[in-house]
Amino acid sequence: MTELDSGFTLARQLLLAGDARLWNIVLLSLRVSLTATVLACLIGMPLGALLAVGRFPGRRVLVVLFNAMMGLPPVVVGLLVYLLLSRAGPLGAFGLLFTPTAMILAQMVLITPIVAALTRQVIADAWQEMHELLHSLGASRLRAAATLLWDTRFSLSTAALAGFGRAIAEVGAVMIVGGNIDGVTRVMTTTIALETSKGDLPLALTLGLILIVLVLAINGVIFAVRGWSERRWG
Repeated sequence: MTELDSGFTLARQLLLAGDARLWNIVLLSLRVSLTATVLACLIGMPLGALLAVGRFPGRRVLVVLFNAMMGLPPVVVGLLVYLLLSRAGPLGAFGLLFTPTAMILAQMVLITPIVAALTRQVIADAWQEMHELLHSLGASRLRAAATLLWDTRFSLSTAALAGFGRAIAEVGAVMIVGGNIDGVTRVMTTTIALETSKGDLPLALTLGLILIVLVLAINGVIFAVRGWSERRWG
């Protein structure tokens, strides 16, 4: 208990001191995870909507595949992205391995299936209620998908938050493709793992607390904006 108390005391001192190394890690974590989430939403939400309203060969297989990919092991994603970006891989010439871009790519691959699968479920529920109206208005399935994406935009914030939560808490994939290089690719989760293994509890505790607060704050802001928007626009 004494060690834990001492760790929290030192963590508080480190936080109040405004340590530059600490905040660089936090800002890099946010940049990587927010960028990956935005890209995953731009890809996954339209894809999920098309899976919900579309009728084409192999659709059911894709739905099952995306549902299964929600449980992709991060280390497997990290390994696949590593093989793509390594010098012997098809994208090796770009020199992206062990950079924040590689970490963004790994997180995007990891969370796009989550966003797509959750979006498909939201849009499918809305399609059940509105497909007759959309058909009567002469909307094509592509136009119907776009309309339902807009109409369910508040509900889809849950899919975006689920993707962001998975991204910001991820360790294995970003450590494999980022290398956990100090000052370059070291993010909150990889730093927590490293510093805990070294016995540096104050830094690990500080980053752990910041990580929890950030996730709660972003969720709170999104739900507050969602509630305001629903009251304003119905």
